[in-house]
Amino acid sequence: MQEFADLVIINAEVHTMDPSDPGSLTDSVAVRNGLVAALGREDVDAMTGPGTVTVDAAGGAVIPGINDAHLHFVSAAMASYGYVRLDAAAAPDWSAVVKVIESAPVGADGWIRAHGWDEVALGPAVGQLLESRPGTPVVAFDQTGHQLLANREAMQLAGVTAATADVDGGVVVRGRDGTPTGLFQDGAMELISRALPPVPEETLRPALLRLQEHLHSLGITSLTDPGLGPASAGLMDGAGSTAALGLLGDLAGEDLLTLRINVLMLFAGTGGATAHAVEEGLGSGLADAYSARGIDPRQLRIAGVKVFADGIPRSGTAWMTEPYGKACTHGRLVIQGGTDAERVAELHRILRLIDTAGLQAGIHATGDAATGAAVEAILAAGNRAGGARHYVIHGSFSDSGVLSTMADNGIGYSTNPLIRSEAGDIMRTVLGEERFTRHQPLRSALHAGVQFNLASDAPVTSPDWRRTIVAAVRRGTASTPGDPADPERITGLQALASMTGKAAWQDHAEHFKGSLLPGMAADLCLLSRPWPEDEEIEALLHSGTRLTVAGGRIVHQSTTADTGSEQFSSFSNRS
Repeated sequence: MQEFADLVIINAEVHTMDPSDPGSLTDSVAVRNGLVAALGREDVDAMTGPGTVTVDAAGGAVIPGINDAHLHFVSAAMASYGYVRLDAAAAPDWSAVVKVIESAPVGADGWIRAHGWDEVALGPAVGQLLESRPGTPVVAFDQTGHQLLANREAMQLAGVTAATADVDGGVVVRGRDGTPTGLFQDGAMELISRALPPVPEETLRPALLRLQEHLHSLGITSLTDPGLGPASAGLMDGAGSTAALGLLGDLAGEDLLTLRINVLMLFAGTGGATAHAVEEGLGSGLADAYSARGIDPRQLRIAGVKVFADGIPRSGTAWMTEPYGKACTHGRLVIQGGTDAERVAELHRILRLIDTAGLQAGIHATGDAATGAAVEAILAAGNRAGGARHYVIHGSFSDSGVLSTMADNGIGYSTNPLIRSEAGDIMRTVLGEERFTRHQPLRSALHAGVQFNLASDAPVTSPDWRRTIVAAVRRGTASTPGDPADPERITGLQALASMTGKAAWQDHAEHFKGSLLPGMAADLCLLSRPWPEDEEIEALLHSGTRLTVAGGRIVHQSTTADTGSEQFSSFSNRS
């Protein structure tokens, strides 16, 4: 009996992203039973029957579904649909921020929670909300996920006073008399976040589903949420709790989860990680939370553990080999320990525990010294001959030697060109021109053979992958268009590979997703226009997503021919 396709797309520019033939193109694709069934007009026509849905692409590009390998799904959902907005569109200066907070409704839990202020755009944040809304606790997270502002009521509820000790791996910003000003950075954020009531399911569930719908409208079919679990209070807005991890499982069980999601567990926040905390977390059984429920790991799986090795340059908490910033600091690891040597040794113990558990480690490292220490810790842990695919998140490199070591040992690299683009001007000031010029060495990583991917880090930046592609090709900033001679530029199709097949490699999933070949998962999107040449890469921003298919299921369909470059309104322009 003839087996007909469920869906065919014809008259297309199909980029198969075949790893063995990256430039492979064909004109049609057929989908059957959730898989790519055929390529090329002749074979596709042979599978087209009376019940087949046929889509005429009219020359538009068909690409594998985008895999955002570093997107804080839970936090981004709350930032977009659960909190008071403080991004530039809603509050362009501090007086507007205060005005928004003063008029904001109080949540059912008695708190006002806000998100999105940007110190780069607004100026110093110290004390800005301290006296706002007396009698009502207020917490406002910045768009980087590394700072929050609290008012006096919130600090009282959290028990924060002048006598509160400094936090390992974090900064309690204080006035001259030692009194906290309401600004908390990195690990110190937990002092406030742990006092917050949990986000209720009736708030979080619709927010997750709305964000899922939006991501599908962009052509995104897979993502990694880097940090859900018991230490959620120490990361971003604290919404990525163990309960949120369980809610994702509920959505998968109800067949409402159409994104493929990998999760990194979080057993320590943005500061003060210890081997003891990781050992306790691994012993809790949380890693088996989804497999124990019989959830298809191709839909939702716990992949490994997120570890914060350092902070970020802007707050002086990135660990660099050379001094940087106004304070002329080297920073340091935010792992617990009294000296650099003790902190490095503790990082080694943490990596051994994760590797022995057969899990993947995603290590946040923004300084070159932290990146080097992370790579050394992975090597010391064994990395199970590269099979674990431990990887560095963000990353900074003093020379190409570390990249060669990563390539030789199967260590991955996930970084964020849109952050570099949007925050580039302030990063250039903090790091200096020479270090900024070689920040995110994409072409060097490619030539070294590193398995690297590009990701958004939403809600730090927009999840619109088109903007990430343009940022990788141009390597410009808000004030500069990018140097055509920049040796670290990559092509648009190389950037696309890093958001499809290379991201699938990070997920241990390149055998079933990331390319459009017969037998692979039918995760794809149809763009309204052909893929642009690199000289006109900005045209990608005006190519809308006509159709998104996840596992053979149509999860987004647009009736408009073109969709301009849309910023997700709840996301900031800067990092």
